[in-house]
Amino acid sequence: MKSGISQALRFIAATMCIVTAGAAVAQDYPQRPVRIIVPFAAGGATDVFGRVIATELQGALGGAFVVENKPGGGGNIGSLQVARSAPDGYTLLLGAAGNMAINPALFPNMAFDPAKDLVPVAALTSSVNVLVVPSSLPVNSVQELIAQAKANPTKFNFGSSGNGGTTHLAGEMFNVMAGTKITHVPYQGSGPAMVDLLAGRVQMMFDNVPSSMRYVASGALRPLGVTGRARLPSMANVPTIQEAGLPGFEATTWFGLYAPEGTPAAVIERLNKAVNTILAKPAMLERIEGLGAQPIPMTPAEFKALQERDARRWADVIRKANITLQ
Repeated sequence: MKSGISQALRFIAATMCIVTAGAAVAQDYPQRPVRIIVPFAAGGATDVFGRVIATELQGALGGAFVVENKPGGGGNIGSLQVARSAPDGYTLLLGAAGNMAINPALFPNMAFDPAKDLVPVAALTSSVNVLVVPSSLPVNSVQELIAQAKANPTKFNFGSSGNGGTTHLAGEMFNVMAGTKITHVPYQGSGPAMVDLLAGRVQMMFDNVPSSMRYVASGALRPLGVTGRARLPSMANVPTIQEAGLPGFEATTWFGLYAPEGTPAAVIERLNKAVNTILAKPAMLERIEGLGAQPIPMTPAEFKALQERDARRWADVIRKANITLQ
């Protein structure tokens, strides 16, 4: 009996030591630069939010947070790098709905499992996409776009930030619902796709609002519709695509921080609290809304539930649209 009590006491003591050590590690974190891997090219929405949160975390936690772009594979290359990194909180991923919730249904032979090898740390923002065309294209509405695409099926292409993201799947959903056959042209991020869109080498794009807003403001791009259920305050004159003639059309995305599986819970908690505090700042709220997005502060558990829910939703879209990627 005494032996059993002694073992229990030793277990409790050991557990308390682990908890205390974890708290100490979190209190001192970060002690060296933290890398935030953005798995897409510079210039896109994922990159924009990665750099915004890196700057804010530097001020909040007193350490260096450095963004590194690792594009390729629809976000899989950079995500895999983080999944295989040491689980110490010094390599983080700026994940999005595309690489975290959509890719598992598109890539049957992924080298990692986003739901198991990466853990949610903190949700950042959610945003809708906007259907944009070059101002040089003589199209002023969704219905005009559909009519021209049907009349010229070999001349219309849509760019995206890469295979599998919402900028890709929104276009495929558009084809299914509108009865068009607009060809998909994937790029390694919204930035490179935007270059070709502005040059007229692709005719349309379902871009994340943050990366398109300055081109819409300058008149270089013409917005035809947003992909959410309601109009955006920042684009109040732009109808939803549902309003513009495709009832039921909806495609949204989100962004957040992830860490390798096994990262100390205390470090994740410290990062989560810091991010949620940042998102609550009036200046940050104004900045995020100015980028056409909304802050979505959550616990890690709530963020995980969002990822799982969207993984099921997009898997259903992929199946119905018969989309396959090798």
